[in-house]
Amino acid sequence: MPKKPTKKSSSPSSNGTPQGPPPRRQFTREFKEEAVRMLLDGHSAASVCERLGLSHTKLLYRWKKEFLGREGSVAGDLEQRVRTLEAELKRVERERDILKKALSIFGRDG
Repeated sequence: MPKKPTKKSSSPSSNGTPQGPPPRRQFTREFKEEAVRMLLDGHSAASVCERLGLSHTKLLYRWKKEFLGREGSVAGDLEQRVRTLEAELKRVERERDILKKALSIFGRDG
């Protein structure tokens, strides 16, 4: 019966000693928060990762979950701001429509 090949835990380096995985990168809290803010501002996860040199979007989504869990009021504030801006947009669109009608009415008299 043939022998099964054994798995090596790591490949040998040029000097013959086993080499471990590359050291993990450490990110500051400010870096993580800025990355999450970019994501919340509407940038795609892939573009944020590409710009910041992150290897996986999963890491970014994990930071987002941690950030929003810790800073829950930020998400609530953002939603309130969106509702306020949507209401203002509707009001401005109504004003625009009224002005268009008034322009067409007064434009005919001339």
